[in-house]
Amino acid sequence: CLKKITNLALANEWITKDPFIGIKFHEKEVIREFLTMDELLTIYHKEFPLERITVVRDVFTFAAFTGLAFIDVQQLAPEHIVEDSNGNLWIRKPRQKTKNMCNIPLLDIPLEILHKYAEHPACQKKNRLLPVPCNQKMNSYLKEIADLCLINKTLTTHVARHSYATSVCLANGVSIENVAKMLGHSNIKMTQHYARVLDSSILRDMNNVKNIMSKVMR
Repeated sequence: CLKKITNLALANEWITKDPFIGIKFHEKEVIREFLTMDELLTIYHKEFPLERITVVRDVFTFAAFTGLAFIDVQQLAPEHIVEDSNGNLWIRKPRQKTKNMCNIPLLDIPLEILHKYAEHPACQKKNRLLPVPCNQKMNSYLKEIADLCLINKTLTTHVARHSYATSVCLANGVSIENVAKMLGHSNIKMTQHYARVLDSSILRDMNNVKNIMSKVMR
């Protein structure tokens, strides 16, 4: 981003020399936190005594099984749910950040959460599908949820999106091309930042190789 500014300054002759000549920038990979499927289901099935924590749990779980970013879950309205010719329900919504269209089939868990809040007063008042608190409250309560579920990871709203890409989709054989479409990414390179190769997917792929090799050797 800084290079774009200096290049613009050079083009407009606001500066006469590139201050970064001879300097190469390298992007450092950040290890992104995500939850396993077992951890997601532990949170989903956990009973909480306080409604505020239950709501945050449901919003987080919905995001983890749809891949929507926090702002897109917050803005999700009835018109974003469409039914195809076979009766399947989809989320069709442009991302707030990039305006790229997300096409996401609704799984049973997020569909159940939508039904749970269909008559919620806050949803009806704002014409939204979920009563989403502010991001700061979400992240604060998610720390409580992690403690109560004995999950030793730093939970934030964005962990849900990482978990969807990794544990819900890629770990279950969904192609990275389709994951990119559902996340609303314009190219696969963006999706690869979310993707993590799990031992389970490596084992599944190598078992396929093993089966093919055993047939060849017969």
